[in-house]
Amino acid sequence: MRKSWGLAFFALLGASPTSAQQAQAVQVREAWQAPTLSITRYDEDWSDLVDAEKRAHHWTGPFKYIPITDDVWLSTGAELRLRSESLGGNQWGAAPDQTYLWARALPYADLHVGRIRAFVQPMATFATGVEPASSPTDQSRLDLLQAFAEADLGPITLRGGRQMVSLGTERLIGTRYGPNTPLAFDGARAVVRVGAASVSLLALHPVQAGLRDFDDHTSSTKALWGGYAVLPGWDIYYLAYRNRNARFGGITGYELRHSIGLRSHGARGRLHWNIEGIAQFGQFAGQTIGAWTLGSEVGLTLPHAMDATMRVNIISGDGKAGDNHLGTFNALFPKGKYFGELSPVGPANIVNLNPRLSAQLSRKVSASLAALAFWRYSRGDGVYDIPGNLIRAPGLGHSRFIGGGGEATVAWQATAELELSSSFSVFAPGAFLRETGSSRTTTMLGLQANFRF
Repeated sequence: MRKSWGLAFFALLGASPTSAQQAQAVQVREAWQAPTLSITRYDEDWSDLVDAEKRAHHWTGPFKYIPITDDVWLSTGAELRLRSESLGGNQWGAAPDQTYLWARALPYADLHVGRIRAFVQPMATFATGVEPASSPTDQSRLDLLQAFAEADLGPITLRGGRQMVSLGTERLIGTRYGPNTPLAFDGARAVVRVGAASVSLLALHPVQAGLRDFDDHTSSTKALWGGYAVLPGWDIYYLAYRNRNARFGGITGYELRHSIGLRSHGARGRLHWNIEGIAQFGQFAGQTIGAWTLGSEVGLTLPHAMDATMRVNIISGDGKAGDNHLGTFNALFPKGKYFGELSPVGPANIVNLNPRLSAQLSRKVSASLAALAFWRYSRGDGVYDIPGNLIRAPGLGHSRFIGGGGEATVAWQATAELELSSSFSVFAPGAFLRETGSSRTTTMLGLQANFRF
């Protein structure tokens, strides 16, 4: 039974599971087993371990359910991660080559008192070797990642405080789990459940991380609100975003942007898919906004525990400067490592192809191979990073082709709690980057050890 416990932990110990891995976990799961670990941690339900005999099946059991009284219990856990990244040709030669080390610790405590709960997760994130200096995404030192109170009112759950938020496939709202300092929000969330459907109502401000101990604070310039509905096989949502100090095309101003999205996802036989479209409208610095994206992921489960997936992303950019219309898509708060371990290009003004082949080589070892290619959607707009900063203006560049490369990853689930992984990525500049500035080939070697329970 101890080996079966390990399989229950497999899928999210440091990486998102494939559809095949999720199906395998469901097939081997036994009635006593605890839930798969999640990134946000608060959505794990350990109440089944109220039975002391079930807690005895694995050494983590006594930590996951600590009885206090008949109706009061505590769950605890932690993540300890070390990650090294070695970059050559950083930012296509515009930044120094470097090797840096990220270290973070994310312990948590989840207190349940009847239908009320209090969740607290401090964090310690440190970095060394980042040049010219660490940013808050690299290092926030000691701070509070999550701290909220929640009330379970049956079909409605109310939550208020600091919390990580993950919606859908994190195209717009993500946890920024890949980099060293995750992203959290301050505010309120209500989840309404009706049968198999649920609706999340949000009113949030992102947390602005700082470089010193306990200096993270609620952003006074950015706000997010709206609703996200999850139906069987479909997501539909409306999200509003306000930024008092937005910057596009060299202009800084007030941005109010509305996003309407629809996502279809599922599996049938060996085929699985995840297709999402988003339309954006609003105003920025006296200009109208009209932007959009269409992302698709279609895969096929193959024999011998293999899976082939093709991802295609089309993301709008600005057509013409000075026409009082902004066409650049804003991904708001997307997931980190958006297109892979090395993601020098962010989700704005691109057409992207990303075929990927993954394989479960053994019960504990998985691997993947991927190729990536990027073109500019609009010749009038430049290249952006994942947070949405313009990193290469269009200048005199006329070509659409930004560049491309590939990535190989391998992961070993050494134990139920410890995953060791490595990746090697390469990105070769295309004609547009050669026309507009430095154009060295970028390479990255990533090594990671992640212990979670």
